[in-house]
Amino acid sequence: MEVVVVSGKKTVDDFHNLPVNIYKNDPNYTPYLRMMIEHTFDPKKNAKFQEGNACRWIVKKNGKCLGRIAAFYDSGYASGYEQPTGCFGFFECVDDQEVANFLFETAKNWLQQNGMEAMDGPVNFGENFFYWGLLSDGFQPQTFGMQYHKPYYRKLFENYGLKVFYEQYSYSLDITHPDLPDRFWKIAAWVAKKPGYSYEHFTFKNQNKFIKDFIEIHEKAWASHSNYKPASFIELKEMITQARVILDEEFIWFVYHEGKPVAFFMMIPDLNEILRKLKSGKLNFWNILRLIYYKKTKTISRCRVIVLGVIPQFQRLGIESGIFYQLKKVMLGKPWYNDMEMSWVGDFNPKMNALFKSFGAKHTLTHLTMRYIFDPEKEFKRAAIIQ
Repeated sequence: MEVVVVSGKKTVDDFHNLPVNIYKNDPNYTPYLRMMIEHTFDPKKNAKFQEGNACRWIVKKNGKCLGRIAAFYDSGYASGYEQPTGCFGFFECVDDQEVANFLFETAKNWLQQNGMEAMDGPVNFGENFFYWGLLSDGFQPQTFGMQYHKPYYRKLFENYGLKVFYEQYSYSLDITHPDLPDRFWKIAAWVAKKPGYSYEHFTFKNQNKFIKDFIEIHEKAWASHSNYKPASFIELKEMITQARVILDEEFIWFVYHEGKPVAFFMMIPDLNEILRKLKSGKLNFWNILRLIYYKKTKTISRCRVIVLGVIPQFQRLGIESGIFYQLKKVMLGKPWYNDMEMSWVGDFNPKMNALFKSFGAKHTLTHLTMRYIFDPEKEFKRAAIIQ
């Protein structure tokens, strides 16, 4: 076997073609949007390179590509744990433990050379909204940005020595369905009309203002979490620019109290429903035209909630139901949407899991963030539960 650094058109093509070959007979698989993956590894388009680095490889045997992996680190993530911790992601591999071990060792050695003492994965070199976690339950077509894997992947991870750091749960809900009790909507309407509160949806025209409001909410809502990492204005703006083709302004909401931002909600249309029709994550000229056509013909029936946050002093006041009150009006005006995936919530956050269940959402997916500590004598600890 030989390991090859991904550099140049041929190896980049091999990197993207490998999963197509692994999943070629799997109807649940959807190709990743190639453009977004390439932006992840472009120092000019990913601000993470300002505080870290990344490298990716493919493994070949007798000229055939059998696996791929990427490794990366940044000072913000690395300093958040007892030991400097890097990450790996975009792992794909045939069902061969020797190949998998070779991939993991390649990532580990590179991270060690860069001062890391542990690695988490499979994760993304950017915000955790996209490409984060190993699928362990819910082997079905995934929503855009959610990872899909073969069932044998977990075996490859655990046989190497990776352990579950935390579990990630996703839920499914039809917000317009009559199963949601009238009492819920009466409370939601009351909360939505409380004096001093206002609700605004995102607009691209005022995106700088909304990004700043999000960062303020994010810091106050998540700063106490053991795995909190500050949000970056530059990274968020880049993400919005790259994802503009899939964003819907009416799917992103902010809540204000006396003019101050106190809560944030964001969901995105499931672009995977179109990418499965294109059978490609490569947006060439014709695929862009087809993408625009399918969007206009209301092909997408599912959306995905990627983040919901309320600053502590405004929690338990029903603000979440006030957001859903606004959202229901939006969804009734877009009746082609019939499923909302609420993803993902870590097992370290029982309050948010309980909140989603209180809406009547059903647990449909479980992903795993796994950790490998390089020093076998060092104690492994799972992510701490938020009290």
